[in-house]
Amino acid sequence: MSARTFGTRTKVANGEPGKYQLEVTAVDVADLVRSAGGWLYDRSKAGWDVNVVVTGGCDMRVMQILGVNTEPRDDEEDSAAPARSVALAASADALHADPELRAEALLAVKRGVGEVLVWGDDSWPEGLERGLDPVEHELSAAARAFKGYALAALGLSEPVAPTETFRGRVGVRAAYSDLTPSVATSLAQR
Repeated sequence: MSARTFGTRTKVANGEPGKYQLEVTAVDVADLVRSAGGWLYDRSKAGWDVNVVVTGGCDMRVMQILGVNTEPRDDEEDSAAPARSVALAASADALHADPELRAEALLAVKRGVGEVLVWGDDSWPEGLERGLDPVEHELSAAARAFKGYALAALGLSEPVAPTETFRGRVGVRAAYSDLTPSVATSLAQR
């Protein structure tokens, strides 16, 4: 798998800016749904163009439940389009498996170009642990329901938590973020 270009401009039609883009890469679909399924659903329903690549194979029905796209993007770019915020999300396993994706994520974190989000256990790729802070996304009621449907489609019977926790960095052009620092969320719940 080769990494996609991060921080590109979105296409425009008739001079209108394109949608915000979220590029997601994971190795395992069950891990993707468990770790980020609700966030992906919420982003998709908020009007984001969410594109998911699962390197270990993917049940299309599960991705349809979450409202995300699994078709490869057209690499053409409209150079006349205004710069738009673009987000990149990946599992730590995908970053370990793909050196190009890992380099792309590290560069995005270093430059602060857009939002970068990673989920997974303690196996952080070298360099990322310094640039990413713990963040959480509070799932909408619909996201919790559709994440539950996606888990059921995978044959998993698991409770859906009200939040999903990641490590992330929001770039200078990403003031739209729906993520909050984990510390702030835990303090607010006391």
